[in-house]
Amino acid sequence: MAVKKTEKIWHNGKFINWDDAQVHVVSHVISYGSAVFEGIRCYKTTLGPGIFRLRDHMQRLLNSARIYRMDLPFSLDELCQAGTELVRVNKMGACYLRPIVLRGYGEVGVNPFNSPIDTYMACSPNTLPQMSKSAANYMNSQLIRMEAMVNGYVEGIALDVHGYVSEGSGENIFIVMDGVVLTPPLANCVLPGITRHTVLTLCRDMNIPVAEQMLPREMLYVADEVFFSGTAAEITPIRSIDKIKIGNGSRGPMTKRLQEEFFALTGGTKPDRYGWLTPVGIPVDATFR
Repeated sequence: MAVKKTEKIWHNGKFINWDDAQVHVVSHVISYGSAVFEGIRCYKTTLGPGIFRLRDHMQRLLNSARIYRMDLPFSLDELCQAGTELVRVNKMGACYLRPIVLRGYGEVGVNPFNSPIDTYMACSPNTLPQMSKSAANYMNSQLIRMEAMVNGYVEGIALDVHGYVSEGSGENIFIVMDGVVLTPPLANCVLPGITRHTVLTLCRDMNIPVAEQMLPREMLYVADEVFFSGTAAEITPIRSIDKIKIGNGSRGPMTKRLQEEFFALTGGTKPDRYGWLTPVGIPVDATFR
């Protein structure tokens, strides 16, 4: 789905016009993929727009930047405040936020230290895009998705170096077997997804047996249910894998139960007992303290 233009983008602490957000062709990020980013959903709730797990996403952005030695001049609170202000300035309801930290125009070689660090944040309505969330890591994801699509599938599932199930191109994966929800551990080349953590938390609080364990590929074929999780995917059931029908070929009861709880929380029809939603109309700190 094409990204829809909005009025303002946040850039290094200031709001600029959408068309003024430009990157030079010889910026370090163009040649070397030196960027880290997040994808964050803002939901339309009964109390107005609410950004889902904003603080967790921004903390992961800071962590990703730190791993790649990108020192940001913004605190966690400042980034969270920028996110809420961006939604407010653009008069958004439900939308998708994309903060990105990149190395700009400065150094033409591999050494990144002489290239300035730019921080951008954009939001767009109704846009569904997809241990460090690095732009370069997603080259693999592109290969996974392209290989799946040219072979007639809508998504691919990656295996780790030992042949165990890892994740989708932009999603974490869960299976359900005999009433137990299972997902690969982080050691299996898995991104520590925030929606993945959400599903694990919901399972434990809803008294649904859940575990992280290594999953051989064959377990996907014999599972009662399989679903993806992610900011874009939310909780999405999988009907078939390698043309083998999963369960009865439709959404299973466990996936349905988790979906209903997830959307009740994000839509505001159930109390936000975890403090996961940041209301756009109030200061960020009021949500967490």
